[in-house]
Formats: sequence, C-alpha cells, structure tokens
Amino acid sequence: MIRIAVVDDDSISCRTMVNYLSRYRKERHEELSVSVFTDGKAFADGYRPVYDILLLDIQMTPMDGIEVARRVRARDESVVIVFITSAPQYAINGYEVGALSYLLKPLPWFAFSQELDRSIAQVRGRVDLSILITEGARSTRIPLKDIVFIESVRHSSVIHTLDSSLTTNSTLKSLEGQLDQRGFFRSNSCYLVNLAHVTGMEDQDCIMSTGQRLRVSRPRKKSFMTALTAYVAGRP
Repeated sequence: MIRIAVVDDDSISCRTMVNYLSRYRKERHEELSVSVFTDGKAFADGYRPVYDILLLDIQMTPMDGIEVARRVRARDESVVIVFITSAPQYAINGYEVGALSYLLKPLPWFAFSQELDRSIAQVRGRVDLSILITEGARSTRIPLKDIVFIESVRHSSVIHTLDSSLTTNSTLKSLEGQLDQRGFFRSNSCYLVNLAHVTGMEDQDCIMSTGQRLRVSRPRKKSFMTALTAYVAGRP
C-alpha cells in the first residue's frame, strides 16, 4: 500500500490529481491510499510521518508549499515530495527541502504517471530498508540499520535502536513476520536480533555492537549460528 497525500488549495488541480491517481491505480494495479488536504498550514501543523508520497502545491495561502515542506522535513526525512506548480521559478527552492522533482500545471497525464512511477520506485527502495512503527497515536519510520534488537515486554515490543528506544503495541511475532528475510533472527522467546549488529558469540550470549549481551536459547542456538554465518557470508 502506497500512502499519498495531495495538498493543494486549488479545487480543479486537486480533482485532476485525484482522478489521475484513480486512473493510475486501475492501469498499474497499484494499491494506493489517497488523502486530500486543501489547507497547507493545517496539514503541516498536524503532520505525522505516515505518508510515502506528498504531492504538494507551491502557491498556497496562508502558508506556501515550500514552508509546508520545511515543516514536514523537520518531522519526516524520508517522505517523497513532488511539487505541483504553475510557476516553475519557485520550484528551484524545492531542492532545499529534498524534493524529488516538480510538475507543472495544468497537469498532463503522461508526465504525472511517469513521475508517480519514479516516486513509487523510490518509496519501494526506501521501505525495503525501513519499518513503520506505531507508538500510541504516533507513527515513526525507522531505518533497519539503526535497530539493534527488539524485545518483547508483556503485551508490547520495545524497539532498541542505536541511540534510543520506543514501545509499540505490535507483538514480537508480528514484527518478526514483517522483518522476515531482512537480516533479523529470533534468538529466544524475548528477543528479535538484528544480525548486522552481532559482533560475536560467547557461551549462550550474542554480543551486540552496543556491548549488550542477549541470550540465545539452547534450542535455537544451532539455527541462530546458521543464520548468522549465512548473513555474514552474504554481507557486502
């Protein structure tokens, strides 16, 4: 599912994009979730990092698209931003906020579909290297390389990263399913370990890059070592 936010105070432009996204969904057989916002300031004020692609008009009031993008970037470094504008001279400022590109109004279908192809390709490359974690009412996308291990605590899971930790209501089992074939291995009933951060083994413990020792259960030790050996052999 690709989550797209359309932010544009021009009703005609909004309608065009919604129609194009519906057409794209049917022709490309893509699962798209589309949300429409006509007030850029309200969108920026309430922004949560749950979108994959942001189709953002530049010339809006009371807050223009460049300022909306700056506020979004302060909370979300990875969302793909495509500016929509009738004034290309403003679009150059988009590169200051990491915009992928811009499209000119009136929007032609071919250019729109090609840009969406490119945006979705970028999203897919990014999603493969991250996971979206829900923490209460907040959603955060975490790069897999930053996760050291995930711990089951009662009915929740704690994501331990290199510099912090956060708690999610997702079970360890469901997270294990999401991270299958992505370099993670269940060392025991409590821990899902990122093999990239395993620096060694000592008795029944794996030593993590952070210096933490995590227990590997005896029934799982053989399969854990097999998975670790395969991961190291396949590491670039």
